[in-house]
Amino acid sequence: MDLQLNGREALVIGGSSGIGLATAAALLREGARVTIAARDPARLAAAAERLAGETGTAPETTRCDQADPAQVQALAAHYEGRGLHALVCAAGGSHRSAFEVLTDEQWLANYEFNILGTVRAVRAMLPALRRAGGARVVLLGAVSARQPTAHQVVSNTHKAGLLALAKTLSLELAPEGIGVNSVSPGRALTPLWQKRAATMAKDEGITEEAVLQRVAADIPMGRLAMPEEVAAMVAFLAAPVSAYVTGQAVAVDGGLQRGV
Repeated sequence: MDLQLNGREALVIGGSSGIGLATAAALLREGARVTIAARDPARLAAAAERLAGETGTAPETTRCDQADPAQVQALAAHYEGRGLHALVCAAGGSHRSAFEVLTDEQWLANYEFNILGTVRAVRAMLPALRRAGGARVVLLGAVSARQPTAHQVVSNTHKAGLLALAKTLSLELAPEGIGVNSVSPGRALTPLWQKRAATMAKDEGITEEAVLQRVAADIPMGRLAMPEEVAAMVAFLAAPVSAYVTGQAVAVDGGLQRGV
């Protein structure tokens, strides 16, 4: 399928690793002009080199920590006078901890990272999205927003907030022809999950492979997703071919979410 992305401008915030990196690759393969933004210049450079090798096209790179309002505004200035056809907000994370030991500071730090940073990014990029006409916004959430995971109450709560943000933005921006959707991965084999598995293995005195096998046991497909499988849905929702799809939270979870 031709996603009609050839020559269109796309920005992937959080594009240096995991699902963001895989999304950047998918967009580049479809002919989009891609910029990846992330906090770490070294990781950005490594990601750009990897993407050039895998796709034959190097993305632009720009450093941006969406927890820093000044850096977000600098990122918006990168598009001053030109349009942005697709904005993918893939930066985010989770905090694994029991509820009763979480501090206010931990709640606020996760909120800053997962919610307010995304709010800043979309708000700052709205002029460029409007200039493009028919632009698309995709927010990366998690299936735990609808099927909460134990000991991840802070990220469960904030990921649910991202779903509400996407739905509300879709209502407000639809009259301008801007579509807004969210993608909810289940458990994907990203650096985040690999790091989590390593921590759990150390705490429990078992192997990382044993942890991942246990994590996959209640997924109907019987395995974790590869980042590229989630990225395929993100790329579709970021493309003109999905122009009539807005306000949706699409799960890419191997059947993990049990609700109807």
